[in-house]
Amino acid sequence: MLSFHTINVRAATTTTTFAVTATVLTVCGVVATPLVFGNYNPSDTNDLDAANIATVTCTVGTSYNLGLDAGTGAGATVTTRKLTSGTDLLNYSLYQDPARTNIWGNTIGTNTLSATAGLVPTVHNVYGRIFKEQVIPAGIYTDTITVTITY
Repeated sequence: MLSFHTINVRAATTTTTFAVTATVLTVCGVVATPLVFGNYNPSDTNDLDAANIATVTCTVGTSYNLGLDAGTGAGATVTTRKLTSGTDLLNYSLYQDPARTNIWGNTIGTNTLSATAGLVPTVHNVYGRIFKEQVIPAGIYTDTITVTITY
């Protein structure tokens, strides 16, 4: 008679672990639309207002300051910016609020906008005003504003 013996064979195992890491960077970006005032009538007794937007996208929870420089017009300041047509200048200002009382500049702690990034991009309105009754010649007046985000 044949007999069979059962042999137990066990598989050997060993384990290890490994770390998984990622570094989330603090980054910000900003995109701004053009500010278009349209037609300005120098004899009008009302200021000419317009607005545009600056959209900020940052890593969630990032604190930032959004600043606007004085522009490229000769003699411009953040209080009185200058649209230019040749050597002619048309004064205007940019504000953080729709009442146009809070000048928007580029000095942190003084006239920049402070915010903290959330889950979605943040849209900031920029409110512009060309002052009434400026004596200037007809023409197309332009300026370029640099938007800076500090984080």
